[in-house]
Amino acid sequence: MEQSATSLGGSVTETLATLLAPVDAELARRYPGDPGTRQPVHTVYVPAHDLTADTVRSWGARALDALDEHAPDAESFGQVLGLDGELAETVYARVRAKLESEPVEDLRVDFEDGYRGRSAAEEDADAARAARLLAEAHAEGSAPPGFGIRMKCMEAAVRERGIRTLDIFLTALIRQGPLPAGLVLTLPKVSYPEQVSALDVLLSRFERTHQLPYGALGFEIQVETSQAVLGPDGTVTLARMIDAARGRARGLHYGTFDYSAALGVAAAHQSSDHPAADHAKSVMQVAAAGTGVRLSDGSSNVLPVGGTPKVHEAWRLHYGLVRRALARAYWQGWDMHPAQLPTRYAAVFAFHRELLPAAAGRLAAYANSTPGQVLDEPATARALSAQLLRGLDCGALDIGEVARRSGLTRADLEAFAAPGSAAGKPAN
Repeated sequence: MEQSATSLGGSVTETLATLLAPVDAELARRYPGDPGTRQPVHTVYVPAHDLTADTVRSWGARALDALDEHAPDAESFGQVLGLDGELAETVYARVRAKLESEPVEDLRVDFEDGYRGRSAAEEDADAARAARLLAEAHAEGSAPPGFGIRMKCMEAAVRERGIRTLDIFLTALIRQGPLPAGLVLTLPKVSYPEQVSALDVLLSRFERTHQLPYGALGFEIQVETSQAVLGPDGTVTLARMIDAARGRARGLHYGTFDYSAALGVAAAHQSSDHPAADHAKSVMQVAAAGTGVRLSDGSSNVLPVGGTPKVHEAWRLHYGLVRRALARAYWQGWDMHPAQLPTRYAAVFAFHRELLPAAAGRLAAYANSTPGQVLDEPATARALSAQLLRGLDCGALDIGEVARRSGLTRADLEAFAAPGSAAGKPAN
């Protein structure tokens, strides 16, 4: 075969490689891609003084009680949420199974807004007790996949108290053995990147004291102030916060009601689907894209309590908000009451099950280079694989049904969705 003619010598490649080497390194550092680990579908907040060894099991039992009382079968539950037929039956069965086996995917013991009116001595004791209970649950295998605490913020009025609580919690935790997998901390009401840097300094000192590697402790940044989204210089503060965390940032969590109040939204209209919320979350999404920092929506404060009509009304609202968030790639949210768990899992399971046939079919066509109605690119193959893996992780899907529809194993899906991969063919 005749060799193609070129005009430039090979030295131009070396010249450009040298020129772009700093950019290549910066891209790799700042944008490593999704970590590829399981992301919880929600975070459950429990005030520290209410935490017991039975909290997770109790939430599951109370959620099942709510179903038994207000939607005792698939038909009645489906009527509330607009599901019918086989989908209603499957979702209802899987929701009940989830509430029995793993009712909480991520637990946050709250020392901030949900923890008021406690003395300094009580907070000290609650911080140590939280560490003991979480360590014991982890050792027994009864802890949720994710767990940790939300400390007070870095503002001057509560800074010392927040630092002390975090120190007591982490010290008590590490004295009971190695730091457990799944541990995550939450820093609320962050307004300036320097507050993120301050927590990095604090955690670095703790790691050095206990001979832990840098980055062993990570945290989430709560987006609850206008300054977190737009700084006084007109730049996106969130991007600077992620950088200030120096690799420790695990997530950006939207705080529905603090953020709405900061913008002057009337209490009756404070919701995760308000235009102000959509703007903030869109900025969060762009700032975090490619960084490996994950996103979480906030909560609904309309609780499913009272008579059946009131519970059904709150369930419909919560279900709709969760479905809306999922469609916008907010895979996680907050739940504040056990009776919100049925609609959290119903929304997540229905979402993934409805998308399964098309997602599996498109991925199969891509993997086999089969022409189809949709011409997908490598980035879309990554997204399709990640979507199916999310469904598998939370219990919405089984690998058997995914394999039947796609012809792919979980290892194949992980190969397509691997961070930094070109989403080519999975290894044979």
